Amino acid sequence: MNIDFDFMAVLSQWPLLATGVAWTLGLTVVSSLVGLALAVFFAWARASGPLALRWVVGAYVELIRNTPFIVQLFFIFFGLPAAGFRLSPEMASVLAMVINLSAYATEIIRAGIEATPRGQVEAAESLALNRVQIYIRVVLPPALKKVWPAMVSQIIIVMLGSAVCGQISTQELSYAANLIQGRNFRAFEAFIIATVIYLALSIGVRKLLNWLGPKFLFGR
Repeated sequence: MNIDFDFMAVLSQWPLLATGVAWTLGLTVVSSLVGLALAVFFAWARASGPLALRWVVGAYVELIRNTPFIVQLFFIFFGLPAAGFRLSPEMASVLAMVINLSAYATEIIRAGIEATPRGQVEAAESLALNRVQIYIRVVLPPALKKVWPAMVSQIIIVMLGSAVCGQISTQELSYAANLIQGRNFRAFEAFIIATVIYLALSIGVRKLLNWLGPKFLFGR
């Protein structure tokens, strides 16, 4: 049996693929920035915050880390409207990705915080730094340096997980590939090309983050 592959039938739809790549990267950038900012606060709360706050953040982390991302996405997009909160597919996708990333990143950062030598904190206290200054200037940079490879991997996982967002019509890459194969019935070619693009995005984003971390977050 001869199989006739026609990758040009998919590549000719490059504007759709380009839009999908742009949305995938956009969702990843926004969710990473907001998710990491939340995770920095949540990690502090879990490590040294008030007891009540530790319990609340701990419950949030366990809830998110032990439920599937697609369930979280569907709850936000299909469930919240029943409570009067209707979000666009794009907003629901960003919110779901932020919630998911922040929960996992909280535990990653907390591991780095707990590995910080007590002597560094005591030295900072002797210099009359307050708790916020100690956390931001003394504890957080070396903590991020220790866990950055794991953090980068988690961001990549969230980026790849954005493929699920096509299920609620967010125009990311998998949505574009599915739309193309629905038009020309070239499913094999469409998803092979999408796979190659996802691979290239993963490698590129990983290299970029591995450069950005030492450059701007925790020094060399």
